[in-house]
Amino acid sequence: MSIGRINRTKGIALAAITSTAVAAGVILIQGAANADPAPTMSEAKKQVADLQHQAEVAGESANALRGQISAAQARVNALKSGIAKQQAQVDAVKRQIGSLAVAGYQTSGISTTAQLLLSTNPDQFLSQASTAQAFAGQQNAALRRYQLAQGKLTDLQASEQTELGALQAVQAKQTGFVNQLNSNLDKAQGVLDKLSAADRKRIEQENARAAENARKQRPTRSGDRTSTDTNIPNIPASGRGAIAINAALSQLGDPYVWGAAGPSSYDCSGLTMYAWGKAGVSLSHSAAAQSGEGRPISRSELQPGDLVFYYTPISHVALYLGNGRIVHAPRPGKSVEIAPMNEMPIAAMVRPG
Repeated sequence: MSIGRINRTKGIALAAITSTAVAAGVILIQGAANADPAPTMSEAKKQVADLQHQAEVAGESANALRGQISAAQARVNALKSGIAKQQAQVDAVKRQIGSLAVAGYQTSGISTTAQLLLSTNPDQFLSQASTAQAFAGQQNAALRRYQLAQGKLTDLQASEQTELGALQAVQAKQTGFVNQLNSNLDKAQGVLDKLSAADRKRIEQENARAAENARKQRPTRSGDRTSTDTNIPNIPASGRGAIAINAALSQLGDPYVWGAAGPSSYDCSGLTMYAWGKAGVSLSHSAAAQSGEGRPISRSELQPGDLVFYYTPISHVALYLGNGRIVHAPRPGKSVEIAPMNEMPIAAMVRPG
């Protein structure tokens, strides 16, 4: 190869390397420019709060399906029980048919005329023949019973498959909401991960202090209030609302956990279900369902213990304390706390019981 050709080849290679390096540099610069900048502490807190709220909305949507799942499961269980009983009836008729078939076979080897001619006792034979005809009638009746029993069994089995399909569909829908919840929590963690270790520790300490301060406001075992907040009235101890309120206040500082209803963690509807359960009132584990499990009331009618529902569609519930305050399990990452009633958009108010 000539020296000139070698130099030209080196020049081409150098140009290619230079172009590649320049292109890589442009990509790196663009990548750096397009990368999300680390949020400030206030920005991170807002983003995390929004994502945690979205997680709670998904969680309550999953909770709202609990009733459908329970009802569908009950129908499936009832059908399974019915199928077992019907199968027993079918098996009993089958055994009866088998016994009749064996008895019939034993007398069917030769014709009736031949049996009469060969019989040493014609009168006895004629009596037996009459019995055999009745026996054949029993066989036909047994076959009809079998057909009816088997038809009913088939119908029950078809209904079971239909109900199982409906159950699996609503379970899949609930799983979808749970996946949304977890996805939002993962995103919230991703926001926190962008902060410095010092900022993350500061947020953790703030949450821990808030939980500890809430725990200090819990009533005593006798139900006496320990809070110095004059905005929280002492309601009559004889009322069911008082029992529900004291039960909820006794959980102050416990963490929010989706699907939990005590004894040491709660989601919003789990807390209200637990509190009113202590007062002898059964509520569903769903904010949306609880909104229909009591008497609707106006703001002017609100009394301590009433339920206050938030957002449209409803995705949060709290217990009213009085003087514009509520106790509730706010959202993932937070603990049961006392808060202003109007810090969220109110959708409805209900008095349980």
